[in-house]
Amino acid sequence: MPNVVTAALVQATWTGDTESMLAKHEEHAREAARRGAKVIGFQEVFNAPYFCQVQDAEHYRWAEEVPDGPTVRRMRDLARETGMVVVAPVFEVEQSGHYYNTAAVIDADGAYLGKYRKHHIPQVKGFWEKFYFRPGNLGWPVFDTAVGKVGVYICYDRHFPEGWRQLGLNGAQLVYNPSATHRGLSAYLWQLEQPAAAVANEYFVAAINRVGVEEYGDNDFYGTSYFVDPRGRFVGDVAGDSEEELVVRGLDFDLIDEVRQQWAFYRDRRPDAYEGLVRP
Repeated sequence: MPNVVTAALVQATWTGDTESMLAKHEEHAREAARRGAKVIGFQEVFNAPYFCQVQDAEHYRWAEEVPDGPTVRRMRDLARETGMVVVAPVFEVEQSGHYYNTAAVIDADGAYLGKYRKHHIPQVKGFWEKFYFRPGNLGWPVFDTAVGKVGVYICYDRHFPEGWRQLGLNGAQLVYNPSATHRGLSAYLWQLEQPAAAVANEYFVAAINRVGVEEYGDNDFYGTSYFVDPRGRFVGDVAGDSEEELVVRGLDFDLIDEVRQQWAFYRDRRPDAYEGLVRP
C-alpha cells in the first residue's frame, strides 16, 4: 500500500485581531480534518499581522511564550481535537529582550514536540525583522510526528540552501516553509526556490504565503501557496494569488525513497570538500 500522508496548509488574510484570526484557522483545521488531513501548517506569525512592515515598539505586544503562551496552548487543544499534527508560527518572547520568529510543532495528540527559530533575519524595506527578532539558535530540528519526520524553515530562510540541506540530513520527509512575501520583492523566485530545494534534498515542501494587503504597510502578499514533491513537481494545483485558501493534498512518502535511490544525491555528497563554505 502507498504511504500517502494527507497534508494541509492555509494561506490567510488578516482579520484585524488575534481572536478572530485564531478562530478562523481553527475552522480551516477542522475542515482539513474532515477532508482527511493528518498534518497542517499555518503562515508566518499566523496569529498577527505582518507587523515587520514597520519598526515600532508597539508591536512587541504580539509576542508570547512558546510553548506556554495562549496561542500554542490553544493549538495543542486543536491538535487533540482534530487528531492532526500542527505547525504554528508565532512571535516568541523567551525573556525580556529575547524575541524570535518561531514555529511550534505539535503532535496529533496535542503533545508539544519543540520549536524552530528562524535563522536568517532580513532588514530591508517592508521587512524590518531585525528590529524585532534575534537570529534563531536552536539549529534545524526535525520532529518525529504521527505522520513522519517534519521540519520547518521560515520565509527568508528559503534563500539559504544550507538549512534546507541540514533538514534533509536530519531526516526530514516534509518541510513547512511559512512565509510573508509580496509581489514586488521576489515573486519570481517563489515557484523556483522551494521546488529546487525539494529536488536538491529529496523531500516534500509545503510553501505557505500570506494573501492580501494589511494595515501596517502596502506589501501585497500574493498567496500562491503549494505543496511540491521530491521531483520538484507541484502536488495538485497552486493556490490563487488573491483569496484565502485551504490547500489539502495527498503526499506519497514512498516517493522519497524512490527518488533518493534513483538520484542518489545523498550518496554523492562531498562534505570532506565543503570546508570553505563555513569560513566567515
